[in-house]
Amino acid sequence: MNHVSAIRSHLLHELEHGVATTRRLLELIKPEQWDYRPRDNMRSLLEVAHHLVTIPGSDLAIMQEKGMDDVKRVEAEVSGIRDPLQLAAVMERLYGEMKTYFESLPDDEFVSRETKAFYAERPAAQARWLIETTTHVYHHRSQLYSYMKQLGHDIQFFILY
Repeated sequence: MNHVSAIRSHLLHELEHGVATTRRLLELIKPEQWDYRPRDNMRSLLEVAHHLVTIPGSDLAIMQEKGMDDVKRVEAEVSGIRDPLQLAAVMERLYGEMKTYFESLPDDEFVSRETKAFYAERPAAQARWLIETTTHVYHHRSQLYSYMKQLGHDIQFFILY
C-alpha cells in the first residue's frame, strides 16, 4: 500500500469509527427524549441526530458538486424517523456510499482533484473533503454526546472510543 492509499484508509477508518460510535449513542436515546432542546436557539436532539446521520450523504453530494436540492433530498431521507436503529442504519449506508466513492478514486485524484461546493468561493481537493466530513461527524457526535449527558444519561467518554 502506498502512502496516499494508507492516508485515505486511515481517514476512512476514522470516519467509520465516528459512525459506529454515533450508533452507540443513538441506541441509548429514549423515545420521550427526542424533543429535548438545551436552549430555544439550539437544535432539538432529534434535529441533531437527523443532521448527524445524513452528513456522509449530504457531504458526498456537496463534494460531487451537486446542488442544494440534492442535499435536501438526502436530509429528507430521515424525516420522521425516530427509531435509533433505523437512523443508525441510514448513517451506515451513507457512509458505505461515501467509502465506495473515495476508494474508487485513483490516488492522484484523491490528492489533487478539486470540486467546488455550491456555497463556496473556492474548490477543495477530495482528500480535504474527506477530512472535512470526518471533522463534521465528530463535531456533531460530540454535540449529541453533550445533549445526552444533559439528559442524565450515565455515559462516560469511553463510549466514544
